[in-house]
Amino acid sequence: MKPAAFAYHRAHDVPDAIGLLGELAAAGEEPKLIAGGQSLVPMMNFRLARPTALVDLGPLRRDPALTGLRREGAQLEIGALVTHRAVEVAKLGPGFDVLSRAMRWVGHLPIRSRGTVAGSIVHGDATAEWCLLALLLDAVIVAEGPGGRREIPAAEMFHGFYTTAVEPDEVVTAVRFTRPAPRAALTEFARRHGDFAIVDVAVSLDGDGGRVVVGGVAPAPIRVPEAEAVLAAGDPGPDLFAACADAAAAAVDPPDDAAGSSAYRRRLTRTLVAGALHQAWQEGVTR
Repeated sequence: MKPAAFAYHRAHDVPDAIGLLGELAAAGEEPKLIAGGQSLVPMMNFRLARPTALVDLGPLRRDPALTGLRREGAQLEIGALVTHRAVEVAKLGPGFDVLSRAMRWVGHLPIRSRGTVAGSIVHGDATAEWCLLALLLDAVIVAEGPGGRREIPAAEMFHGFYTTAVEPDEVVTAVRFTRPAPRAALTEFARRHGDFAIVDVAVSLDGDGGRVVVGGVAPAPIRVPEAEAVLAAGDPGPDLFAACADAAAAAVDPPDDAAGSSAYRRRLTRTLVAGALHQAWQEGVTR
């Protein structure tokens, strides 16, 4: 498969990218930004996405603000053009090393070497690892557009199937993670390594008792308050984790599709939540 015809433009900096998006839209085009292209290009090849123009952010890699990882106190800011691989090999410290450990689930090495953190979050796939991590660690997505700079909390970011709060004329410049989680884990199930997950989960056991985020059971990744309430009510251990997993499976309402039935996804949710909680607990034990 090949993509439908499109025009190609190269942005020289963030204001130039914003200007190009506005000019192209005013001319009746349907522009899209492209960074790593690991999500957009396959969708274009299958004609699932048909932008009439692409604005390439590749030249912006010269800007260190867009390609750096910055730790400031209890927060971690990741530039918009940082790749999955850069996070995978980074030393992020105990509050954020779940990000590095989670990267092994992202596709294969060539994908991780090209795909970007911000690109994955803006794409808004319900099973994308970065979308779950954004909810787990209270990420703030920093976007710039014609109206200036704004910050979008992860809780307000994901609106549905491949739909996010980022406007078509905005450029994401950074993702800031504001909630360190020394005891956290992400795990998932796919039919083959590197495939899209059927269900994935991210959990933490810190602070307010814990957090449970599930992907693949709704149009967007979701937190499961029923499961989090179970975590908050007891002491960490196998019995509590099993009860939390049961609560998560009972609370979600997954779809039936070619990848599996609703009942199958519930069973996966139960198994994965219990396993992720054990992993997170072991993180605390082995430190």
